[in-house]
Amino acid sequence: MIPQYTAASIVSQNKQLCTPASIDSIVSSNGQEDHVSMGANAATKLARVVDNVYSILAIELFSAAQALEFRRPAKSSDMIEDFVSGFRKQVKFVEEDRVMYEDIREAKEFLEAF
Repeated sequence: MIPQYTAASIVSQNKQLCTPASIDSIVSSNGQEDHVSMGANAATKLARVVDNVYSILAIELFSAAQALEFRRPAKSSDMIEDFVSGFRKQVKFVEEDRVMYEDIREAKEFLEAF
């Protein structure tokens, strides 16, 4: 369940990061400026959201690939089987409890390279 808790936490952070940067605009130059651009702040928040989305998708892929193994000998489509086969070259099946942050990192690297 830990990967799922991790994904839920990252989704929650994305909801916070997706609050419009413009709501945090402040007056500058004693009110002489009618607009304070928050574009740079919005861009850095977006970069964090995109990075988080890769983490979320990596956790989902990690979990789905694990689930497919539990269904063996049943097979999925050729496309899914090929995709999971490539994934398994980088991220091994979890046979017993272990710390999974390395698996999640490797899954994220797999997706970013895809």
